[in-house]
Amino acid sequence: MVVKKDGRREKFDRQKVLRRLLHACEKRPVAAVKLEQIVDETEAYVVDSPERERSTSEVGELIMSRLKAIDTVAYIRFASVYRDLKTSASSRPSWKNCSTKKTRRKGG
Repeated sequence: MVVKKDGRREKFDRQKVLRRLLHACEKRPVAAVKLEQIVDETEAYVVDSPERERSTSEVGELIMSRLKAIDTVAYIRFASVYRDLKTSASSRPSWKNCSTKKTRRKGG
C-alpha cells in the first residue's frame, strides 16, 4: 500500500509508476529494462516494509534517486512533475546543479 499526502491508502500500481517513468524518459536513451528494474525495486521497497506500506514521498524519492543515476534529463522531468517544481519557488535552488553552460560559436 502507498499512503498519499492526504492520508488515503492505495494499492501500489506498477503500471502507473511505469507510465510516469516512460513519460519522463520519452526521447531519451534509456532502456525499458532499466525502467522495469526501477519499478521492481520500488515494488519490493513497498512490499518489504514492516507495515507493507510506504508514503508517496518515500516512494518518489526512491524512484528519483534511481532515475538520476540513469539519466539526468529524465530525472529532471520526473522531479518537475513529482515535486511540482514549476510553481515551487523554494525548490528552485536544486536546479542550479543541473544547469548546463552554453558556449558561443565564433562567426555567428
